[in-house]
Amino acid sequence: MGEFLVGASKEIITPKIGAKLYGYNPITISTSVNDDLTVTAIAAKQGDIAVIFISASVCIISNELSYEIRTEIASHTSIPSENIILSATHTHSGPCTSNMFGWGDIDREYVDEIFKPKIIQAAKDAVSKMKPALMGVGCIKSRIGINRRQIMADNTVVLGQNPYGIHDDNLTVISFRDSGGASIANMIHYGAHCTAAGNNTEISRDWAGVMEDRLQNISGGITAFFNGAEGDSGPRLTNGRTTGDIRLAMEHGGLAAHEAVEAYRSIKEYRSPDLKAAYGQIRLPCDDMIPLEEAQIKLSMYKDESININGRRRKYYESVVEAYSKSAPENKELVIDQTIVKIGPVVFVPFPFEYFSEISLRLRENSFFPYTLGLGVTNGSYGYLPTESELCRGGYEVEMFLTGFLNPLKKDTDKTIVSENIRIMRSLL
Repeated sequence: MGEFLVGASKEIITPKIGAKLYGYNPITISTSVNDDLTVTAIAAKQGDIAVIFISASVCIISNELSYEIRTEIASHTSIPSENIILSATHTHSGPCTSNMFGWGDIDREYVDEIFKPKIIQAAKDAVSKMKPALMGVGCIKSRIGINRRQIMADNTVVLGQNPYGIHDDNLTVISFRDSGGASIANMIHYGAHCTAAGNNTEISRDWAGVMEDRLQNISGGITAFFNGAEGDSGPRLTNGRTTGDIRLAMEHGGLAAHEAVEAYRSIKEYRSPDLKAAYGQIRLPCDDMIPLEEAQIKLSMYKDESININGRRRKYYESVVEAYSKSAPENKELVIDQTIVKIGPVVFVPFPFEYFSEISLRLRENSFFPYTLGLGVTNGSYGYLPTESELCRGGYEVEMFLTGFLNPLKKDTDKTIVSENIRIMRSLL
């Protein structure tokens, strides 16, 4: 197999003050910097296989921009674009790197002058710094996050805290050291929205930044956070919600830092792992479009809306009406190119979705490997992916799912995406 090599690099990607912040609406303008945004690249190689994991502290990276960046990294590093895993930490206190009606457009000046060049530089540096490495894994049960789909007395669902809801409470730290015991890099994996700061105006990595910095200082190795199943999960804040202000974000980051360090210190041994990659296509069937009459009635209800979910509803119903008027062909399925990476006992499964916690738990339960980590909002994003059992309850995430495509994904897409990833994963055995 050859020697296992790892290299890491980190760059600052903070936008200029005055940049729009992405995550709540198109009109939130940054007024200060609480903590610098970063991009971290961790490269690994063994024999003929090389991969790069990249974590960028922004909310979402659009499908088109993700493809553009991964393609350019491939041209600079000779590592195939399909082996470049590009994740967003999902902070809602970062710049616009995606475009969605109701939230805002991509800040192309920021992307071209800061975001893309810094990501490419971090990737190149990580590859150039690769050296022989050992790997250790620690995992604990964490109280950082909680299911955020709070069920009210009238059975409606709002964004809050739901202590009875399903939540993936596994916090995993993957650590890489050189042969002399010096830390090279750490990957922290956990699923929860980075929304503790709320609709604030301070640029920030939110609670995850405090956690990332603390483990980096403790270990001496470059550290990156990779978000997991955050679709229905938020930070368990002391105000009883999953949104607050910058003070609460930093407070919560202290709890997260403590638990990440605990997971890191639980690592008992470091070994030389094997590196493998599996490739395939995930095919997700689509439903029929809603009837024209329904779209016309709904459009009349939201025709003046332009912000957040109501703006999205308006755009969706407009698009459906237009598709009927043009007799546009309907999409029968969504096809996603997938790369699953195995490093020792850990399997990394990219999800270009904000997917629900139950999907993470079911994937892990049916996996063939000790640690199966789904990476949320990775290699682009197609929006929310709830479980079929939650669709009947409605709520923000369900509305986002149902208005994501002219032909919405089938209601049992959670089942399909688990089985499709398990099918691809089999080739790693």
